[in-house]
Amino acid sequence: MTTDLDVRNYEPRAQLLAGRSILVTGASGGLGGALAQSCAAFGASVILTGRNVKKLEGVYDAIVAAGGPRPSIAPLDLERADASHYGSLADSVRNEFGRLDGLVHAAAALGERAPIEHYDVVTWLKVMHVNVNAAFILTQQLLPLLRLSPDASVVFTTSGVSVRARAYWGAYAASKFAVEGLMQVLADETDTTTHIRANSVNPGKLRTPMRAKAYPGEMPDALPLPETVLGPFLYLLGPDSRGISGRRFDAQ
Repeated sequence: MTTDLDVRNYEPRAQLLAGRSILVTGASGGLGGALAQSCAAFGASVILTGRNVKKLEGVYDAIVAAGGPRPSIAPLDLERADASHYGSLADSVRNEFGRLDGLVHAAAALGERAPIEHYDVVTWLKVMHVNVNAAFILTQQLLPLLRLSPDASVVFTTSGVSVRARAYWGAYAASKFAVEGLMQVLADETDTTTHIRANSVNPGKLRTPMRAKAYPGEMPDALPLPETVLGPFLYLLGPDSRGISGRRFDAQ
């Protein structure tokens, strides 16, 4: 069995994810886009979900140009989506693939860096909705399709501030604690009755737009690119992690 230390340096074999359908939220972002392309490079049919259609099309084109399986684009604005949008997405996945083998929650909202005393209430609610509520709703809607897979995996993206929160991280930190809880509840509920496993990955400090917003004075060139820390995600999405559920992994 692969250990936590090994997972950080996990080296996927060719076609590790062949025949698998994997939905990635936030696929128009830095981490989500890199992960979607990597999943396709290892043989997966990827459903690209995000709110920026132009960026999703860019990821789509990159996957096709690299020779990966032709992906699907499923635009979804997690901040504004209602029940009908989630239902339509689930129906589209069912009609095209018949089941779902992987679900990665890579989308996230940062909110603002501010003390609790002065934190904007509307911003707080938005962050909690995008990071927690939307992840719950989407997972719930897709569970019937995940149950149809012989080896399904749900991966939540977490953060260093979900273990020990820090001042001024407000709703983002609180939401990531909640995401860890959601993952553990799902893992326990599906442990002995399904072929579904649920885990979380902390990607660490990355050269992404969200990181730049959180640390505007930081030198981005000193940070690793998202594509360099994908080992744990690929491990959890593939067959090598069968039997692993309810755990948190650090990518760095």
